[in-house]
Amino acid sequence: MPVLSLADATTTEIAELPSERSIALLPVGATEAHGPHLPLATDVIIAEAMCRAAAQRLSEAGLVAVLAPPLAYTAAGYAAGFAGTISVRPETVTALVVDVCRGLARAGLRTVALASAHLDPTHIGSLYAAGKELEGEVRVVFPDITKKPWALRLTDEFKSGACHAGQFEGSVVMAARPELVREHIQRQLPPNPKSLSLAIKSGLASFEAAGGPRAYFGDPARASAEEGRQTIEILGDILAEAVHAAIAP
Repeated sequence: MPVLSLADATTTEIAELPSERSIALLPVGATEAHGPHLPLATDVIIAEAMCRAAAQRLSEAGLVAVLAPPLAYTAAGYAAGFAGTISVRPETVTALVVDVCRGLARAGLRTVALASAHLDPTHIGSLYAAGKELEGEVRVVFPDITKKPWALRLTDEFKSGACHAGQFEGSVVMAARPELVREHIQRQLPPNPKSLSLAIKSGLASFEAAGGPRAYFGDPARASAEEGRQTIEILGDILAEAVHAAIAP
């Protein structure tokens, strides 16, 4: 079955979709600082790549995958001290996701898979809250890649927690949108092994306090498009598998 872009389709084409076999894929990301070398849209780019990879797998399985336009604003308080970061209240994020999912359901897309690589716990909490509010109305699929079993399938840097704008994220952007990587800067950045996830668990509330004065954690200089392509394939598998598990009888 074909992969369909919701934004590019006509209203007639959406109305004619077989609702029992149609899955909406909704990328959710942030507009926030990702070091001096990656774009503010990094998390959105990763979520979109995850959706495209999953869409191909779902299509091959006979489902109709519909790529919804991304949501590019969410809670991003950890990066609030850096220019360009736009942080939205968590309740606003929940309300927006709920309204978008209800709109998709009215169009016959009653299964919505959320793809997110933005690891801010407030953002993740907003997505869980949206799923809870939609119970009984919309089947919301959200594989939280910060948790098992999904996290165990990702790279060593990701599992270390030192993975904001480092090798993990930089590699995916190099594979998906290479023209947006300031590679001449990226290759000169020293590694920052501070674990952002451990800093969050200890109660630190900003990149600066967590040991990321330039808004990156990990090893940006080791990023590669080859690793990025492999990671996108894994992310696509994760999202597609979560959808199949949710719609199984």
